[in-house]
Amino acid sequence: MTLSMTHEEQQAINTLRALAMDGVQKAKSGHPGTAMALSPITYLLYNERMKYDPQTPNWLGRDRFILSIGHASMLLYSTLHVAGVKQLDSNGQPSQEAAVRLDDLKSFRQLGSRCAGHPEYRHIAGIEMTTGPLGAGVATSVGIAMADRWLANRYNKQDFELFQSNVYVLCGDGDMMEGISSEAASLAGHLKLSNLCWIYDNNRITIEGDSELAFTEDVQARFLAYHWNVIKVDDVNDLPQLRQAFDQFETTRDRPTLIIVKSRIAFGAPTKEGTEAAHGAPLGEEEIRGTKSFYGMNPDESFVVPENVYQTFQNGLGKRGAKQLEIWNQLFAQYQKEYPELAEEIETLSSGKLPLNWDKMIETFPTDAQGLASRSSSGKVLNQAAAGIPWLLGGSADLAPSNNTWLKLPEAGEFLPGLVGRNIHFGVRENAMGAIANGLVLTGLRAYCSTFFVFADFLRPMIRLAALMQIPTMFIFTHDSIGVGEDGPTHQPIEHLASLRAIPNLIVFRPADANEVAECYRTALNLTSTPSVLVLTRQNLPTINRDKFAAASGVQKGAYILADSNQTPNVILIGTGSEVSLCLDAFDILSNEGIAARVVSMPSWELFEKQPKEYQKSVLPPNVSARVGVELGVELGWSKFIGNKGRFLGLNHFGASAPANVLMKHFGFTAENIVKLAKESIEASK
Repeated sequence: MTLSMTHEEQQAINTLRALAMDGVQKAKSGHPGTAMALSPITYLLYNERMKYDPQTPNWLGRDRFILSIGHASMLLYSTLHVAGVKQLDSNGQPSQEAAVRLDDLKSFRQLGSRCAGHPEYRHIAGIEMTTGPLGAGVATSVGIAMADRWLANRYNKQDFELFQSNVYVLCGDGDMMEGISSEAASLAGHLKLSNLCWIYDNNRITIEGDSELAFTEDVQARFLAYHWNVIKVDDVNDLPQLRQAFDQFETTRDRPTLIIVKSRIAFGAPTKEGTEAAHGAPLGEEEIRGTKSFYGMNPDESFVVPENVYQTFQNGLGKRGAKQLEIWNQLFAQYQKEYPELAEEIETLSSGKLPLNWDKMIETFPTDAQGLASRSSSGKVLNQAAAGIPWLLGGSADLAPSNNTWLKLPEAGEFLPGLVGRNIHFGVRENAMGAIANGLVLTGLRAYCSTFFVFADFLRPMIRLAALMQIPTMFIFTHDSIGVGEDGPTHQPIEHLASLRAIPNLIVFRPADANEVAECYRTALNLTSTPSVLVLTRQNLPTINRDKFAAASGVQKGAYILADSNQTPNVILIGTGSEVSLCLDAFDILSNEGIAARVVSMPSWELFEKQPKEYQKSVLPPNVSARVGVELGVELGWSKFIGNKGRFLGLNHFGASAPANVLMKHFGFTAENIVKLAKESIEASK
């Protein structure tokens, strides 16, 4: 076990192992084995390899480390502790407080602890993303590596190499089995991301037992087929062999690198039988004592870090990182003089802000009875927004011509092998696409991704992670309903709005016309800690006459009174998206019959529910219980807006294959049917 290690190295690595054992044991839950086995890797990366300053862990030019095997979180927590990484304050600035204190390690997996069961972004400085769902880390790392390439392409100048960072990812068998890793690795190989290094822990252990129960593929051959550089390390404890592998990665210029490392999942005392811990269980007091004795540690002590271990990291990572940051800061100061406008861009994007007046190019759409499909108006507004935000980029899962997500700006370009532009070809890889978009946003860029709404299910885990990490990724979905028509039920989303609305910290928009689309973009792109979903139509939507009806700026409040009577309404019609125009038609019929009605456009439930109660009551007065909700989707969730006297016109069943206009009439989506339901609700409210 002391293979090719100095005493100093062995002591530092064993300290990381002991902290992992102690943290899991005290919590009485967790995964100590992998954390112990892979301590040599984090020791080597942080103390010798990575361009990283522990005093300034949010330095824009840093290398990044992602623990894709998030269940081994004690490995990362322990490393951040002994490395002396500092916490960021509420303004995102480095403080003098340790990111991971010894007391945090002692409260691993406990309520209020910084050290959650899996690493969580924003909780601790030094955690580059939230990991836990296997495959998410490796896939997101592709976006982070792409972001560095994009930043370098835009901002690096001769003698000013501000961006030239590497991305290191520690992954395992679970990551390799998840389909998202295949999607992401395929694209990374295609794009020749030579700044990306995945370190695959080939320990052959899963929760059910030996990985060969379900996983016997040749991983090396698979990644060679993806056009990766593949290196094998026979023993994770062989530091010289690990160093050679990292050297080879750093000198490879035409492809990403996979380092396959063999390890044993735990290192218990070798004199006892049954020394390897079960995956995901504490070792037990007796086993820990025996292991610490074998390591030459005091078996009666827990959570002990020798002072010279702190010093080892200070002499390595601390001094090296401080010098690297000093050189970078000096370079950037000179860059500011030579390229002041670009330097200002860098400072703006790194702070999470947008350029001043970024939305000045967004135009107002004129009234038009025929109108535009909201996917079409979205394409126009997206390009207008991109003109004001140079670091807005993205693409679709092979559907850009249909989603209208292609940036047509002269300088936009494409992201291809050897080219670094703003239009990304994700291919038919929806899950990885969502992760990659998150990775781009995690670096400070603003990114979007897109596909048909029914395929939101493929990337829902990445939407959830964006919400959990509080990052403003934009997800653009088109073909939002039975309006897809002849493609039939497989392509007609019914339950998807309800599904996405169920995710906390996610803003879902379903705009009613082109001007609501524009306001959705204004609102979504101004979000800083919340992802957004835009749900758009294939079919044309009339562009509402804003001289006659309320301004589309009401979108910013989630719901607003679009049309109203001059008296207290007898009934309120609440619609989203394409159904709002039907509500307006029904409003005219009711008004002609002497029935006072109100039309509320509700493009975003979440934003409406964030408004003060007074505003909510002004839009939906509690004393008006006659209400009709109209939406091409399931009824789930609508009861809070329409109450028990209200009626709902939607689809609690799958659609059918036929032209869209035929389907609308067949399923009752007509102004006349809304009027009928309005009268029923009025009667029920008496």
